[in-house]
Amino acid sequence: MKDDEIFHRLTEISAGGISGRGPSLLCTDGLWTAALDIIRAARNTAVITGFFIASADAPETDGPSGSVVLARALMRAGIETDIWTDARCLGVLSICAESISFPADRVRNVSDGIGRAKQPGLLIYVERLGRAADGAYYDMRGKDVSKVTAPLDEYALNGASRVIGIGDGGNEAGMGNYMERLCVMMPDYAMCLSSVRADVCIPVDVSNWGAYALSAALSRDCGVWLGQTQAEEAAMLEAMASAGAVDGTSKKNALSVDGFDMSKQLEIVSSLRSLF
Repeated sequence: MKDDEIFHRLTEISAGGISGRGPSLLCTDGLWTAALDIIRAARNTAVITGFFIASADAPETDGPSGSVVLARALMRAGIETDIWTDARCLGVLSICAESISFPADRVRNVSDGIGRAKQPGLLIYVERLGRAADGAYYDMRGKDVSKVTAPLDEYALNGASRVIGIGDGGNEAGMGNYMERLCVMMPDYAMCLSSVRADVCIPVDVSNWGAYALSAALSRDCGVWLGQTQAEEAAMLEAMASAGAVDGTSKKNALSVDGFDMSKQLEIVSSLRSLF
């Protein structure tokens, strides 16, 4: 299969519109190559994630597993990589990482020293809120969740690093690239959209799937599969659930992500792996 066919399939698998949300409609095949160009030039990276669901008093399942898989893929490709999050999401993220043997000492809470942590050359945001035009952070229901959201998007705003964003709702760091178009597509949600831009932002149906697809693209680049197995995907979901994480859509502690159950997650992994 040629590269352009691979990238088109990555778009179909991760941003085919199955979620019914508007942002994934803006995904194009060229975003994968643009992201790879940035990754190829990186020597060190921080993958930043963690979405705390205030109404459930728990982090959500979308973000951690995608970040862990992507961070491990970057490490396997020879790029020094840490995962950054905040205090509220650290426990779930750490357990998720441990479930597939990602080094625990590379999962860090940077919320206590925002703006002071040494920045790597590349930041990759996966399902991490970005501030709206009014400076606040909003969930998908339009509720202001600034009180439970550490402003980790600040690292994307100081110009010290290249930035890649992966999001699925329009309120994530990096999705500011599409703010004008999303305001037209989602007029009732316009005031809640992220204004934080990235060098490249990949809009998908579920943010984990975007991170998995980017790991698959990197696998193509390296000539060896760098992603997870189906068994590892199941292990991560089970680990997150055991740590109290919730589905961001249902707000329930379940083996699901954004309303899609375990079988769908395994299908996504299988579809990506089959490309290689």
